[in-house]
Formats: sequence, C-alpha cells, structure tokens
Amino acid sequence: MSSADEEVRGNMRGLWFLAALVVAVFSKETFEGHQVFRITAKDEVEIRLLKDLSEQKDLGLDFWREPVGVSLPVDVRVPFPSLQALRAFLGYHEIHYEIMIQDLQDLLNEEQGEMLRFRGLQPRSTDDFTYASYHTPDEINSFMDMLVQENPGFVSKIVIGQSYEGRPLNVLKFSTGANRPGLWIDTGIHSREWVTQASGTWFAKKIVTDYGRDAELTDILDKYDIFLEIITNPDGFQFTHSSNRMWRKTRKPNPGSSCVGVDPNRNWDAGFGGAGASSSPCTETYRGPKAHSEPEVKSIVDFVTSHGQIKAFVSIHSYSQMLLYPYGYTKTPCKDQAELHELAKKAVSDLSSLYNTQYRYGSIITTIYQASGGTIDWTYNQGIKYSYTFELRDTGRYGFILPANQIIPTAQETWLALMAIMKHTKNNPY
Repeated sequence: MSSADEEVRGNMRGLWFLAALVVAVFSKETFEGHQVFRITAKDEVEIRLLKDLSEQKDLGLDFWREPVGVSLPVDVRVPFPSLQALRAFLGYHEIHYEIMIQDLQDLLNEEQGEMLRFRGLQPRSTDDFTYASYHTPDEINSFMDMLVQENPGFVSKIVIGQSYEGRPLNVLKFSTGANRPGLWIDTGIHSREWVTQASGTWFAKKIVTDYGRDAELTDILDKYDIFLEIITNPDGFQFTHSSNRMWRKTRKPNPGSSCVGVDPNRNWDAGFGGAGASSSPCTETYRGPKAHSEPEVKSIVDFVTSHGQIKAFVSIHSYSQMLLYPYGYTKTPCKDQAELHELAKKAVSDLSSLYNTQYRYGSIITTIYQASGGTIDWTYNQGIKYSYTFELRDTGRYGFILPANQIIPTAQETWLALMAIMKHTKNNPY
C-alpha cells in the first residue's frame, strides 16, 4: 500500500472516529456542568438535614452515597441548575462540602473517547481482547462466546433466564467434572458500576489462563465449579451505553408511575421492605412491588435453589473499597460472623498486598449502612455461609467513572481476595 493510500485510510479512520464520537455524545443524556459534591456531616442533625434534602426530587440530586451516618461522607451528583440552591442550603446550615468532580461530562467524554479508540477492532481471540478498556454489552457477549469456543469441555455458557426486555441472562460455567458444588460470582447488578463488568471479563480470562498452571486455582476447580455472571442487569447496562451513563436500576416500568426500574439489590426476600430501601419508584433504592419481582433477581434465586450446592456467593459492586458480609437489614450478627470477619480480614490483606489499596471490612449494616432486601443477606439465609459483597475502587475521586487505566489493577487485586475466599471455602467444607 502506498503512503498516499495509508494517509487516506488514516484520514478516513479519523473522520469515522469523530462521527462516532458525535453520535455517541448527542444520542445520550448529557451531564454538562454537573458536579459531584462530597458532603461531610459532623452530627446526626446534619445527617437528618441531608436526608430531607435527598427527598427533594425537584432538585434532581443523584446520591452516589446516601446520607446514613457520620462515619461515611455523602457523595451527590448535582445538576447544573441546582448548584446554586445546594450551595446556599449547605452554606446556610454550615455543612462542610468539597467538589470531587468539577464537570461530570468532561470525564464521560474522556471515557467515551477511550472506548471509541478500540471500536471496530474485532478481536480474533480472547488474547486480543482489550481488558484495559470499557466495552459495550455486545462486545462482552462476543467475548464470552469466544471464551467458550476456545475452551470446549471446560467453559460453557448457560442461560438462567431473560431480563425484562428479553435479553438472555448469561452465566459462564467453569467446570472439570459433573455434580460439583459451586462458587458464584456476579458483577454489574447495578448497571452504572462499569468497573465491575470489566473486572468480570478479566476474571473469566484469568480462570482459563491459570487452570492447570496455578496449583491453588487448579485444586479449586478440580473440586468446585465456578459460575460467573458478568452482565447481571443487561437492560440497565445497555441503557448506560445508549442513553444514560448514570443509570443504576433495572428497566422494568412501574405501574402508576412515570419512573422506571427497581434497585435489584433491594429486591431480595431478606428483610424485604424494611429500612434502607425505598417504597418510591422514583428513587435509586426503590425495592420493587414485591420480593423477587425483577426477572434478573428471580433467575438467580431459581438457579441457586435448584442447584442446591452453591457454597460461596460473591456479588461485586463499586465504589468505596469495602468487603462486606451479612447482615444489612438487621443489627443481629449472623451466626458465622467470627469466621466471616476473619476471612474478610485475610482477603483484604491479600488484596492490599499488590498495590496497597486499602479496604474496610465488616457486616453491611455496621460498615456502610442499613440496607434491606440485599443479595447476600438472602444467599446467607439460604445456607450459603460464604456470602460476600465487594465495593471496588475508588473511594470517591472518580466514583462510578473510574478511568479505564485502573480496570486491570482493580481486577488483579480483587482476584487475590476472591482466591482467598474460594480457597477458604474449599478447605472448610460444610
């Protein structure tokens, strides 16, 4: 090919990139001028004021971290038209705040630009897949299909149900024999937490790469199956790519309301309807009309109960850098709290050994906040002793918009903690 032809191709590629960027930006809800505030309440009076503020829907505030107590700062996305009102409110009540993100759309434009750099580059194998980039649902589904094709007899894809909008709920199964107990990992139940789905693809490749090479993982897989659901909320995940990057919930309509979706981590039959979940369809923590109303949740419920031998269940979220165990809906300690606490301590220690990322750990209700209807409270009550929730990087500098260059480090360190949990489960059968 001549240099002139190469220049033409380069120019065409540049024009295609620009056109794709324009389409991506203008077909989505934009967050121009939106800022993320970090508010630090000094006492329960200020927490009460912030809770009242969170119920003022006319301001359009999106609480990334809820006002639940003075132990954790409150992070909130503030639309540009509400900035002056919020500053006035905080100033009047002398509540301290700082700005974590100056303009959310700037970060989203950077994120989209990074993704578009790799758009159209069809990987020939999972070795060519770009793990250090965020990917669309179609790209991740293609990755899963490739992984299955490359590893026949070891990796299979099972469909445990359908989402509300009819998308398959795909689960990768890593297995070396029949009738094995199982270890479950899910990512992306909250759709905007993109580093979780990205980490899930890295975990999948890590499992096939290390089996037969890493003695500890090989020993685990010679005794247990691993089930990995990478896109646990596919309708919401698709919506974050096509329409609203900040979407958290499912996409099922709510009768009698113009507000769409249910928080799938408040929809489980474990303290359902209690404190720490909302009865209002317009809130981010709406619990739904009844337990297991969401097909994305009910499909996991049916799979776990029909399998009958799931021994560890790990649900992965972001952000805050925490490793949590039951309970979230009650202050009553779970009966295995001492063992779960020690295992969490070991897992967090292993995680921090790689990049010195610091995690907090403990029960949900004592470490972060009260939350009813949560995933791992239900799994624990079903007899799955080793039930854990991760909150991955970071602690709020980027929040849900974690830069893509942190995907692989996040996945690498989290894998060390997952291995600690899986090894302990194998060594302590019950």
